Amino acid sequence: MVIAVLSLGVFGMAFAGGAWFRACAGSRCPSIEGLEGYDPDQASKVFAADGRLITDLGLERRTVVPLGEMSPAIIAAFLSTEDKRFYQHNGIDWIRFIGAIKNNILAGSVREGFSSITMQLAGNLFPEDINRRDRSLKRKVREMRVARQIEKKYSKDKILELYLNQINLGNRAYGVEAASQRYFGKSVRNVNVADAAMLAALPKAPTRYNPRRNPRRAVLRRNSIINAMRDDGLFDAAEAERWKAYPLLLSSRSDYSGVAEYFVEYVRQQLDARFGSDLYSDGYRIYTTLDLDMQQAAERALEAQLLAIEDGDYGEFTHLTYREYLEERTDTVAAGEEAPQYLQGLMLSIDAATGYIRAMVGGRDFEDSKFNRVTQARRQPGSTFKPFVYSAAIRAGIPLSYIMVDEPISVEMNIGEPPWEPKNFSLRYAGPMTLRRALFTSDNIIAVRLGLEEVGEQAVISEAVKFGITTPIPPYPSIFIGSADVLPIQLIGAYTTFANMGVRTTPIGILRVEDRDGRILWQPEIRREVVADSAHTWLVLDVLRDVIRRGTGYRAVRAKGFDIPAGGKTGTTNDGYDVWFIGFTPDVVTGVWMGFDQPKRIMNRATGGRLAAPAWTTMMKEVYERRPAPKAWPRPSGLTFQEIDVSTGYIVTSFCPTDLRTIESYLPGTEPDQFCPVHSPFRIGGSNSSVSNSDH
Repeated sequence: MVIAVLSLGVFGMAFAGGAWFRACAGSRCPSIEGLEGYDPDQASKVFAADGRLITDLGLERRTVVPLGEMSPAIIAAFLSTEDKRFYQHNGIDWIRFIGAIKNNILAGSVREGFSSITMQLAGNLFPEDINRRDRSLKRKVREMRVARQIEKKYSKDKILELYLNQINLGNRAYGVEAASQRYFGKSVRNVNVADAAMLAALPKAPTRYNPRRNPRRAVLRRNSIINAMRDDGLFDAAEAERWKAYPLLLSSRSDYSGVAEYFVEYVRQQLDARFGSDLYSDGYRIYTTLDLDMQQAAERALEAQLLAIEDGDYGEFTHLTYREYLEERTDTVAAGEEAPQYLQGLMLSIDAATGYIRAMVGGRDFEDSKFNRVTQARRQPGSTFKPFVYSAAIRAGIPLSYIMVDEPISVEMNIGEPPWEPKNFSLRYAGPMTLRRALFTSDNIIAVRLGLEEVGEQAVISEAVKFGITTPIPPYPSIFIGSADVLPIQLIGAYTTFANMGVRTTPIGILRVEDRDGRILWQPEIRREVVADSAHTWLVLDVLRDVIRRGTGYRAVRAKGFDIPAGGKTGTTNDGYDVWFIGFTPDVVTGVWMGFDQPKRIMNRATGGRLAAPAWTTMMKEVYERRPAPKAWPRPSGLTFQEIDVSTGYIVTSFCPTDLRTIESYLPGTEPDQFCPVHSPFRIGGSNSSVSNSDH
């Protein structure tokens, strides 16, 4: 009797004196007029090129599924645990209301609520007007009144569909479809009784019963719901025991969140600029160019090589390692204090024919540093810039057999400045050599002399611009050996010109964007530009193949068993601050960079061939385990060829030593037209004399 009186008293408090109406006086209660066409926010989904889900963009992960397409087990589980009399009441379960008051009085505290599914929906739909964390009587009355309005206007099935697509189920998953994908890796259309009960366990406390964080607690809660379903007569005791014994089978991943984080952010920034806030609520489907297998291969290869460097596999490493940084890291850095640095790296793979970005690693730890070194950093390219110098020389009609002398050089600078005296990495000089040899051995002196004496700064700058470099390049002699800062994405993208024998493709990360109904909203076009004819490009390409056949990239590429047709260029900046390797096959261009964000010497003998190229080889070997090897580039018909003596650059005679003979290719009209004057009975000097073949 006492309990009944108390129950009636609480009921009277809620409605006496017009509280039912005052709770929604003015604009305190939201309008439900637009609920029939209610379209909840849905996160946009980012897919890889093969359709696999990478991640979602949006504060709430949600995918709407019609009630009729959901597994019956889902509906049964949620009704058993959240609202058994849903189809019998009019929005407020008065039986549960009285029972909750009784139980709370007996417990001496608020232990049990009485919110129906419709009341929960009211709070979920209008969180600004009905704050479900507010335990006041006024909030509860407001929720009840809105629930009654919803029930008067909409069918039970519509209300249940809205609820199941709106409910927060933890892990940023809103609605049963998003949660099912997140936890089980399958659609809510296909869940079984155990899965459904696990999802129905979550609304009470999404964090507490998160099966990934608290599997034991989650299973206990799941099994209590299975018992409730049994008690509701949905199945017998034996079947209930079978479902309670069912293992918690969580998917290893419902998507690839945590993979390609720099790439996803790169794509997000472009989409945000185009679509604004709609990107996070309108449920777009974003199809990207990313190859998830290549991406994971790139991440593994880069990190393994960086760890090997830090572990001393390439010599003493004296800086803070990434492992040490993680052990010492604190959540905050004092004002004015720089965060400690560790060795960084980047990797970018581009489909040569289309420019599609297949893999992008912008750094080692996205959570620690969201700075994307692929798209935002400006670094000196070192010798990876030299192919543009040699391409400009070929455009000027200078053949690869042209001889220049590798010897100390002093370049006069502006008045009052000391002369510039570039050095080779080895600090040695090799004397006369062909341009071909100078490029595949990455000789600095020859590159500087070629640029200064034969081509000129403006011609080289113009050539770099043709290859897609848009960052400023000052007309200084040091640009010939890569002193001007560049964006890595542009530098690596420039090498698509070589892979495509003259056609540069612009890197692109998005295939298309669709709305939730499949209509295409944006479809970026592939951008191709002819930089040089195929004969011109093939000459540089062939020397870049020599880089890995017998040059600075040989030990890290060919000697490691990579025998796919390929070319590339190593790069090292002054004092070993930056190391590069940009390599390419006929279908894939991949670039690697390593260094510190605040430039400093990596280690003794730091070169692109020693440190960066091994990561390229590791990744590309894995890539070509899954795809057929491409055919080598065909030699264009527009080229001529001549057997020359590499010590002079002239046509061989019968007196030229066999080991100095080679076949060289030429643009028509640039071939040597004289026989070797050194290895001849009529030679003009001793047998060790050399001649600069200035006839080009």
